Amino acid sequence: MDYYGEEAYLTQSSQLYLETCLPALGDVYCIQESFRAEKSHTRRHLSEYTHIESELAFISFEDLLDHLEKLITKTVQYVLEDPTAGPLVKQLNPGFIAPKMPFKRMEYIHALEWLNENGIPNEEGNPFKFGDDIAEAAERKMTDTIGVPILLTRFPVEIKSFYMKKCADDPRVTESVDVLVPTVGEITGGSMRIEDTEELLAGFKREGIDPKSYYWFIDQRVYGTCPHGGYGLGTERILAWLCNRFTVRDCSLYPRYTGRCKP
Repeated sequence: MDYYGEEAYLTQSSQLYLETCLPALGDVYCIQESFRAEKSHTRRHLSEYTHIESELAFISFEDLLDHLEKLITKTVQYVLEDPTAGPLVKQLNPGFIAPKMPFKRMEYIHALEWLNENGIPNEEGNPFKFGDDIAEAAERKMTDTIGVPILLTRFPVEIKSFYMKKCADDPRVTESVDVLVPTVGEITGGSMRIEDTEELLAGFKREGIDPKSYYWFIDQRVYGTCPHGGYGLGTERILAWLCNRFTVRDCSLYPRYTGRCKP
């Protein structure tokens, strides 16, 4: 859109802005609407959704995984114990089983092996190979079959965002994680963030992104940062999981998606 004569866009995420707050404030979070323009006609996609995002300072990848487990289990516990919300969840989803720590941990490469062993093909109808994105249907089939929350980790560099940190023991993959839950699939995605300036610039180049507009983000590395990571949760997806809704459209007051903008 035209923003006072300058080209501007609806935000996809508050993450980069949160990272600028990190050095001064430590752990930070944001609850804000985010917007996506891909034409995704799935049970778990909206063009506008409530995005819960957080960035954590001075952590390792293992710390991030532990934090996500605790965040999700404790949040569900508080909801179920609430005198108003708890009975509503029980009414809508009487078979709901609260998750327990530790979550099952599975690397991307082992997920490909599981899918191939169970005869679940990729989107082209072929066996999965390294570098393939695991599409929604295959991901949900695996998660529903296993039947417990999964921390799916170490995705290939080429299918993840430019800012994600590479694994020290295998530069083909990133310190990244998706949290998968039965009936919905992914509810959370996160990663460690690149700290090094040159590595970050290489990420921009790899994705064909002009770094000029991101000078303020790059300067965080130029003038000093710390080991940090973060994540984003889709509020409507968590509600669909808790309340056993077939689609996230049932978990938004006015769901917006391809073909629907009003009201």
